[in-house]
This record gives sequence, structure tokens and C-alpha cells, in this order.
Amino acid sequence: MAQSTETADWVSRIADEVIAEAERRAPGKPVVCASGLSPSGPIHLGNLREVMVPHLVADEIRRRGVACEHILSWDDYDRFRKVPAGVDGVDASWSEHIGKPLTSVPAPPGSGHTSWAGHFRSAMAEALDRLGIEVRGISQTEMYTSGAYTEQILFAMRERGRIDAVLDRYRTKAAPESAAKQQQKPRDAELAAAETEAAEGSGAAGEDDGGSGGTGYFPYKPYCSACERDLTTITAYDDDTTRMTYVCRCGHEETVLLSGHRRGKLVWKVDWPMRWTYEGVVFEPSGVDHQSPGSSFVVGGQLVKIFGGEQPIGPMYAFVGISGMAKMSSSRGGVPVPLDALEIMEAPLLRWLYARRRPNQSFKIAFDQEIQRLYDEWDALERKVADGTAQPADAAAYRRAVSTASGGLPRTPRPLPYRTLASVVDVTTGDEEQTLRILSELDPDTPVRSLDETRPRLDCAQRWVATHVPAEQRTRVREEPDTELLASLDDGEREALRLLLDGLDEHWSLDGLTTLVYGVPKIRAGLSPEARPTPELKAAQRAFFALLYRLLVGRDTGPRLPTLLLAVGADRVRKLLGA
Repeated sequence: MAQSTETADWVSRIADEVIAEAERRAPGKPVVCASGLSPSGPIHLGNLREVMVPHLVADEIRRRGVACEHILSWDDYDRFRKVPAGVDGVDASWSEHIGKPLTSVPAPPGSGHTSWAGHFRSAMAEALDRLGIEVRGISQTEMYTSGAYTEQILFAMRERGRIDAVLDRYRTKAAPESAAKQQQKPRDAELAAAETEAAEGSGAAGEDDGGSGGTGYFPYKPYCSACERDLTTITAYDDDTTRMTYVCRCGHEETVLLSGHRRGKLVWKVDWPMRWTYEGVVFEPSGVDHQSPGSSFVVGGQLVKIFGGEQPIGPMYAFVGISGMAKMSSSRGGVPVPLDALEIMEAPLLRWLYARRRPNQSFKIAFDQEIQRLYDEWDALERKVADGTAQPADAAAYRRAVSTASGGLPRTPRPLPYRTLASVVDVTTGDEEQTLRILSELDPDTPVRSLDETRPRLDCAQRWVATHVPAEQRTRVREEPDTELLASLDDGEREALRLLLDGLDEHWSLDGLTTLVYGVPKIRAGLSPEARPTPELKAAQRAFFALLYRLLVGRDTGPRLPTLLLAVGADRVRKLLGA
């Protein structure tokens, strides 16, 4: 008996575990799934997995009628660690802000936001909304500066000896590559680059675990009230009065009552397990950079017990690579973010790329020609789902891509093949009247009557051609016939062109022209148009196609010929082919 879609995929299996774990920990209470993002720079497609994995699991739990909340901690009170490359208007001079909270760093020039964190958070929040991802966002700046964590901070300071003892067990250990990470070696240089980028951009990377000013270990790091940076050292602290003195490298020294202090935070390795307990998190995945000995996730599993909580369950997730990233990086100056992907692909397709792969599987997101194959695969899956022949796991991933517990995502009413749309807008350079003419001729029996029927997929294809197809690969139809080439043709080539031209009117549709262009070499070989191709016939077809491309666009290759012929138009085809 076939497995049902409810239990067929990794999402359902993890949801089973999370529901059982939540019931064991806090019967009757809503399940809490968590993500965390640091808006320290562009939040890229690798970071999106940090949100997508809990989203899919939380959404499955909601589909089952179980109360569930997905929280997203915006780690905007993290320190500004370094000046990222590739941000317009930002140069090395921004290093003066290193050490400040991300919400105290000015936004990049031209931004409509008041802070660095707000600028990058906004772009990600927009992408999440377009992807149908519902979260409760928590600003860590607001939590710390409002005093929400005051009790937890004072507790951590009182228990600093126990915390230090746990951390000390890991400080002296070498950190060999974890077995999990060894099993998830990136498959190529692009994935390796994504891994490096993700590790550097994570909130935990490079964080210390607290420090000592000669008076012991302290898990709290004040931001200096003079320079706003965290280049501070606590020199004295009294548990009874919470009186704390710190000095800063800028020369400022200050004594405050920690019970009322609002400019500072727990160091990352203590902050994360504190929040697990505070929020009652049951499920939170983590990246491979958190899985090695001494990492924040491993150490957090020990420290959370001090706070009276339990570590969330959750898988390790592998990194996400980009197909065509190097080409895009040269023009955009950085790795692509989710909004970049949503410019060239519909939200359900992007969701599907994350839903169909287990968290520990690496995969790539295509920004090059591979996007056309991905769309072909997606459309084929949609047909299988419609006729009931899709495998259960594939059907489950499809369902998660096109809808959430709250309803369906926006769809293209008439989803024509992406490669066809790309070819059409390539030839027409986006002219809407010409585009509609061509699309209406693809299937004369059910013609496209409005471009709105083909949107948003049409717009995605148009932006992909405009931004990711190199100029030398763009299609430029000849203005005048290549008289020199036409004059050099032999009798067989002229006969092939005559057969094509004679059949244009009868075959003027996408399917008809497909039959015609493949059929001409068959007829010339004395075969029926339905004959199965032989190696010799395939060679003849390739030669015929190359001839047509040279006569129409001046090179040996181009868009699919049936689409190109429709785009050029019958009259112009006759002119260019010497009729």
C-alpha cells in the first residue's frame, strides 16, 4: 500500500517528533518552533534555510490542527563584526562602527531605514511575506533594551561560575571537523563558497564566550555609553547590589546597577540557551557551523540546563549553493538574497526547492540556464500531481510549495513553459504587443488572450533574460537576409528550406512547427514525419537546425526553433529564408 502524503516526506516525520516532544515537555501548550537571523548584512538564500525548515515543520503541525507558533529572533542587538563586501555605498570607512549594536549602525546610503539592521531585516521580511512564511518576529534590541531579560541576565551573572566551568571544558579542546560536517562536504567550489559565506554571516561566528577583567569570568558584555561599542571589560560586580563597573578601550569608565542597565547583552553562547528557556523552544534546526565541538549549539545544550530548560530538537541543515553565482556576483557584488530569487522565479518554485530536499542535503538554486530545466521539472511534477501519478513524497513537497495552512500562494493562471516565455521575451525585448501576438499563436485552439494570464511567470522570465543572460547570448533576429549564405546553399539545403516554407501556414502553432522542423529532414530522407530518429537522421536534423539559426539569427544556436519561428513571424521568416 502506498504511503500517504501525510507521512511520506521528511517534514511529516519531523512534525511527528516535534509534537511528541512538545507533549512530553509541556502538555497542552502551543508548540514553539524557532529561527534566528542576524541582519549584519545581506541575508542570503543559505540563511533562508534557517527559516524555511522550521516554517515547513510548523506549517505541517498547524495543518494537523495543533496550536503552533514559529518565532523568528532578529539578532539585531549583535555587534557589527565587520564591513561586508558588495554593499553599495559602503566602504572601509564603516569600520568605525565595528563593535556597535546593529541597530546603532547607520543604514547604507540611500536606504529608507534608520539603521543597518532595519535595512537588511526589511528586505528579508518582504521575502518571507511573499513566500507565505508566517512568523512572530522578535527584535533582540527591543528585548534587551526594554529589560525583558533582566532576570535572566542577573541569574547568569550569579551562576557565572557554573557557566564558566561548562565553557572551560570546551575551550581547551581542539575542534576537529565534526562527523556530520564530514558527511556533508560541499559538492563543488560554489557550495564551498556558500559554506564560507554562511559561516561568516551567522550570528554565532566569531563570538567570544565572555571575558575576565582579572576579577573573574562574566557572561555579560556592556555596550559603552560613550562610544556605543562593546570594547568593554567588566572590572567589578557585586551580586547583592548588582553594582557593576566596566571600562572601555575608548577610555570611558562607568559604574551602574546591572538591575537597571539596558545597554548590553549576554554573550552569544549564553544568550542562545537563555532564549531557548525563555521562549520554551521545542524545535530549532542549526547549520553545520554550529555542530562542531565547542560550537554554540553543542555548548548551549549544556548551558540550557543551568537556566532550567531543555535544548530544542532539530536537525543539522546543509548549505545552499547558487548555480551561476559567480556571474551574478560580478555584476551585483554579492551572493543573491531571497528577493533576488523571487525576481526570476515564482514563490512556489522557490519553496519547492527547500521542501523537496531533506535538511542535511545540500542543493543549488539556479540563476543561470539551469532555471529552465528546474521549471520543466516543476511543470512535470504539477502534471503528475494532477493526474495522480506523483510519488507520495513528491506530492507532499508539491503541496507544501503551493500552499500553507493559511491558504494557497499566488499562482500563474496559465503557466506556459518558462523556457518558451524566456525565448519569446528575448526575441521581442519585452514588447508587450509582440509578446501577446506570439503567445496567442502557441496554441490556436486555446489562445492566450491577455498577458495577465501568464503572469507572474512571464515577468519572472523577462527579468531573468534582462539580468542573467549575457549580452552575447541574447537573440538578435537579422534585419535583412544573409544573401551570401543563401547563394552558397546546395540543392539539398534549398529543398529543405522549400519544404519548411511550404508547410508554415498549415503548421503555424507551437506543436505544428515542432512537427514541421523535425519532420523536414525525415521527408528529405524518404521517411514519414512519424519515423523514429536514427543517428544519421539526428545528424541531418542538427545540420538543418544550424542552417536555420544562421539564416535567422546569424549564429549556430539559439532559442528552440518552433518558438523562434513564431516570434519572428511567418512573413519575416519567408523573407530571411529567401522566399
